[in-house]
Amino acid sequence: MLDFNRNYILEDERVLLRPLCNDDVEHLRIFSINEPELWKYSSQKADNEEALVNYVSTAMSNREKLMEYPFIVFDKKTQQFAGSTRYYDIQLSHQTLQLGYTWYGKEFHGTGLNKHCKFLLLHFAFETMKMERVEFRADLKNARSIAAMKSIGCMEEGVLRSNMLLPDNRRRDSIVLSILKDEWFAVVKDKLKERIY
Repeated sequence: MLDFNRNYILEDERVLLRPLCNDDVEHLRIFSINEPELWKYSSQKADNEEALVNYVSTAMSNREKLMEYPFIVFDKKTQQFAGSTRYYDIQLSHQTLQLGYTWYGKEFHGTGLNKHCKFLLLHFAFETMKMERVEFRADLKNARSIAAMKSIGCMEEGVLRSNMLLPDNRRRDSIVLSILKDEWFAVVKDKLKERIY
């Protein structure tokens, strides 16, 4: 079960995830200023300082409402903050949640950091929170994100057509992928572990 009032720390030898807080704007500002393209496919942009403050405060507010649990990502290899991720659409009564709002600075792309983060988050979701299903969604145009989700063992379920209005007033088609508890224990956990350890 998830206690929204508790500050969970998820870590291994490569990465540390701790609960996001309002002060983390300081750690993430560099990405907003220098890498605004990170939010090209995002449903909530943080591509300037004002937008980043709003991004973080919205995440914090949604945690208080028991809707989301956001993390900041720290890369132990480089000793730098690398980005953010979160659990959202948490439905404890159905034992399901979504994992997303994940982004990392460009220098962390392709370094294996994401797989370490996903392993920790999925392990915690299935083995501590006792979730039955973890869902992932992405803009159908975001090939990089879709490939990353499939590479960790997500199964494609389908496409929700025109299901979201984006900040640029474009309607988004969202691809839906998921991992079920049985799949985690039978296949995904060991395969993902092999790729990162």
